[in-house]
Amino acid sequence: MDAEKLKHFENLLLNQLGQYTEQIRTDQAAALELYDDGVKDSVDLSVQDLNKEIALRLGEKSSQAVADIDQALLRIKEGTYGFCARCGKPIDERRLEAMPTARYDAACQAAIESAGGEDDPPTL
Repeated sequence: MDAEKLKHFENLLLNQLGQYTEQIRTDQAAALELYDDGVKDSVDLSVQDLNKEIALRLGEKSSQAVADIDQALLRIKEGTYGFCARCGKPIDERRLEAMPTARYDAACQAAIESAGGEDDPPTL
Protein backbone atom coordinates (compact mmCIF):
# COMPACT_ATOMS: atom_id res chain seq x y z
CA MET A 1 0.00 0.00 0.00
CA ASP A 2 1.43 3.36 -0.94
CA ALA A 3 2.02 6.23 1.50
CA GLU A 4 -0.93 8.27 0.23
CA LYS A 5 -3.40 5.45 0.87
CA LEU A 6 -1.88 4.76 4.28
CA LYS A 7 -2.33 8.44 5.17
CA HIS A 8 -5.95 8.24 4.00
CA PHE A 9 -6.64 5.27 6.28
CA GLU A 10 -4.77 6.91 9.16
CA ASN A 11 -6.95 10.02 8.82
CA LEU A 12 -10.05 7.85 8.62
CA LEU A 13 -9.04 6.04 11.81
CA LEU A 14 -8.20 9.28 13.62
CA ASN A 15 -11.62 10.72 12.70
CA GLN A 16 -13.31 7.59 14.03
CA LEU A 17 -11.19 7.78 17.18
CA GLY A 18 -12.45 11.30 17.83
CA GLN A 19 -16.06 10.24 17.30
CA TYR A 20 -15.80 7.25 19.62
CA THR A 21 -13.95 9.25 22.27
CA GLU A 22 -16.77 11.78 22.28
CA GLN A 23 -19.32 8.97 22.41
CA ILE A 24 -17.58 7.48 25.45
CA ARG A 25 -17.71 10.84 27.20
CA THR A 26 -21.40 11.16 26.41
CA ASP A 27 -22.17 7.60 27.57
CA GLN A 28 -20.23 8.07 30.79
CA ALA A 29 -21.99 11.36 31.49
CA ALA A 30 -25.36 9.70 30.87
CA ALA A 31 -24.48 6.84 33.22
CA LEU A 32 -23.40 9.27 35.93
CA GLU A 33 -26.53 11.36 35.42
CA LEU A 34 -28.63 8.27 36.02
CA TYR A 35 -26.72 7.42 39.17
CA ASP A 36 -29.07 9.05 41.66
CA ASP A 37 -32.05 11.13 40.73
CA GLY A 38 -33.86 10.72 44.06
CA VAL A 39 -36.14 7.97 42.77
CA LYS A 40 -37.41 5.71 45.57
CA ASP A 41 -40.11 3.54 43.95
CA SER A 42 -38.93 -0.05 43.29
CA VAL A 43 -40.23 -0.06 39.70
CA ASP A 44 -38.52 3.24 39.02
CA LEU A 45 -35.31 1.90 40.58
CA SER A 46 -35.46 -1.14 38.28
CA VAL A 47 -35.88 1.08 35.23
CA GLN A 48 -33.07 3.28 36.50
CA ASP A 49 -30.80 0.23 36.91
CA LEU A 50 -31.65 -0.96 33.41
CA ASN A 51 -30.88 2.47 31.97
CA LYS A 52 -27.53 2.53 33.79
CA GLU A 53 -26.68 -0.92 32.44
CA ILE A 54 -27.51 0.13 28.88
CA ALA A 55 -25.42 3.29 29.19
CA LEU A 56 -22.46 1.33 30.58
CA ARG A 57 -22.67 -1.32 27.84
CA LEU A 58 -22.71 1.37 25.18
CA GLY A 59 -19.59 2.79 26.78
CA GLU A 60 -17.94 -0.64 26.73
CA LYS A 61 -18.72 -1.04 23.03
CA SER A 62 -17.24 2.37 22.27
CA SER A 63 -14.19 1.57 24.40
CA GLN A 64 -13.62 -1.64 22.41
CA ALA A 65 -13.88 0.35 19.17
CA VAL A 66 -11.24 2.77 20.48
CA ALA A 67 -8.96 -0.17 21.33
CA ASP A 68 -9.43 -1.57 17.81
CA ILE A 69 -8.60 1.82 16.29
CA ASP A 70 -5.49 2.10 18.47
CA GLN A 71 -4.37 -1.33 17.26
CA ALA A 72 -4.92 -0.32 13.63
CA LEU A 73 -2.92 2.89 14.12
CA LEU A 74 -0.14 0.83 15.69
CA ARG A 75 -0.16 -1.48 12.66
CA ILE A 76 0.25 1.58 10.42
CA LYS A 77 3.31 2.65 12.41
CA GLU A 78 4.74 -0.88 12.35
CA GLY A 79 4.15 -1.21 8.60
CA THR A 80 1.78 -4.17 8.90
CA TYR A 81 -1.48 -2.31 8.26
CA GLY A 82 -3.42 -3.67 5.32
CA PHE A 83 -2.00 -7.17 5.63
CA CYS A 84 -3.93 -10.08 7.10
CA ALA A 85 -2.71 -10.98 10.59
CA ARG A 86 -3.48 -14.63 9.89
CA CYS A 87 -2.18 -15.37 6.38
CA GLY A 88 -0.12 -12.26 5.59
CA LYS A 89 -1.91 -11.50 2.33
CA PRO A 90 -3.02 -7.94 1.53
CA ILE A 91 -6.51 -6.99 2.76
CA ASP A 92 -8.70 -5.67 -0.04
CA GLU A 93 -8.89 -1.87 0.12
CA ARG A 94 -12.68 -1.97 -0.23
CA ARG A 95 -12.77 -4.00 2.99
CA LEU A 96 -10.52 -1.47 4.71
CA GLU A 97 -12.74 1.40 3.52
CA ALA A 98 -15.76 -0.33 5.05
CA MET A 99 -13.90 -1.47 8.17
CA PRO A 100 -10.59 0.36 8.61
CA THR A 101 -9.77 -1.64 11.75
CA ALA A 102 -9.90 -4.98 9.90
CA ARG A 103 -7.08 -7.32 10.91
CA TYR A 104 -8.00 -10.16 8.58
CA ASP A 105 -8.82 -10.51 4.90
CA ALA A 106 -12.34 -11.68 4.05
CA ALA A 107 -11.37 -15.35 3.62
CA CYS A 108 -9.57 -15.57 6.96
CA GLN A 109 -12.35 -13.65 8.73
CA ALA A 110 -14.89 -16.13 7.37
CA ALA A 111 -12.72 -19.05 8.52
CA ILE A 112 -12.36 -17.56 12.00
CA GLU A 113 -16.09 -16.96 12.30
CA SER A 114 -16.93 -20.47 11.12
CA ALA A 115 -14.50 -21.85 13.73
CA GLY A 116 -16.48 -20.11 16.46
CA GLY A 117 -14.24 -17.05 16.70
CA GLU A 118 -11.02 -18.92 17.34
CA ASP A 119 -8.12 -17.42 15.42
CA ASP A 120 -6.36 -20.75 14.91
CA PRO A 121 -8.59 -23.79 15.32
CA PRO A 122 -6.98 -26.66 17.26
CA THR A 123 -5.22 -29.34 15.26
CA LEU A 124 -4.11 -32.83 16.18
